[in-house]
Amino acid sequence: MTRRELDAAGVTDPVLRDAYARCRRLNARHGRTYFLATRLLPVARRPAVHALYGFARWADDIVDDLDPGLTPARRAAALDRLEERLAVGLRRGTSPEPVVRALAHTAAVYDIDHRHFTDFMAAMRSDLEVTRYRTYAELRGYMHGSAAVIGLQMLPVLGTVVPREEAAPHAAALGVAFQLTNFLRDVGEDLDRGRVYLPEDLMDAHGVDRELLRWSRATGRSDPRIRSLLTAAADFTRGVYREAAPGLAMLEPASRACVRTAFILYRDILRVIEEDGYAVLHRRAVVPRGRRAAVALGGGARAIAARLRSPAPRRSAPPRRSGLPRRSAPAATAAPAAQSQSSPSQSAPSQSAPSQSAPSPSTQSQSQPAPPQSVPPPVLTEGPS
Repeated sequence: MTRRELDAAGVTDPVLRDAYARCRRLNARHGRTYFLATRLLPVARRPAVHALYGFARWADDIVDDLDPGLTPARRAAALDRLEERLAVGLRRGTSPEPVVRALAHTAAVYDIDHRHFTDFMAAMRSDLEVTRYRTYAELRGYMHGSAAVIGLQMLPVLGTVVPREEAAPHAAALGVAFQLTNFLRDVGEDLDRGRVYLPEDLMDAHGVDRELLRWSRATGRSDPRIRSLLTAAADFTRGVYREAAPGLAMLEPASRACVRTAFILYRDILRVIEEDGYAVLHRRAVVPRGRRAAVALGGGARAIAARLRSPAPRRSAPPRRSGLPRRSAPAATAAPAAQSQSSPSQSAPSQSAPSQSAPSPSTQSQSQPAPPQSVPPPVLTEGPS
């Protein structure tokens, strides 16, 4: 399949083909949902998506690898090297580093604004230093670089039937919705890394702090305050999916099945989390294989129908020569996507004061400590500001 994809994309250079193949392997290994959805795209566009996601996964692995030997200083040095190679690769249109070589070629062919990659690297670097977010606004600033720009990078590859700046806010929102879903699914794993991606004012509103989260993670026991918090976060995330949904119809018909499949499968993770009692501190929520197959099958049928109605043009344009002027991104894509995101106080459902009671000591094992008692916060009726 790789050879067919690269032939369709007009990538003939053996070294560049190898670089794209490496990105494809990264995407297949780390992003099962993304990889499955990518196979619904016209074959000529798939290598570009593999390059974008392969690079993102590579950078993310530097930050998130749980190897205790990777000290913050070593991670920072690795990001420094990657950022330097990225800057040079984007400027020259190639790189000796295979993943950067494929990314630089994709950025040139599809004229992707380089600021999206700069913003992404800034977000990766912040993960080495920032472990808490006081408000959703602070978290949203981080997600502009870590998630929204991924959607903006993808737009030129997917194509739109409206001006790109009109589709950009929805693409950014979809990137944010995917990441908020990841934050919920990975609460326990992120806690092991010393990070919490739930805004602290939302945690306070539900009587939850890090100590309570660590207690639940360590003991495998639940707490009604944590469930109330995660329920509110899931409800808010569904609102971001609703904001992103209009963008699906703005994509070229040949790309819609791919993005719609990712949209459905990622949103399904929220359903699985809910059905599992919000036990994300204890186990990872996974969409069942049968459901994934059914959604992919439906997406495949839609993709075939779209191609029959409007065959995708073969894209084989060579990369621009370095030094040529490049088109700037529309204003809507350059600004932080928070400008297109309604505040949680507007979107999130009102929350009544959550229960502050801990599990009864009589129900706890003698080997398990009682859950920490957070200081009861003032009664809040809104999500994070």
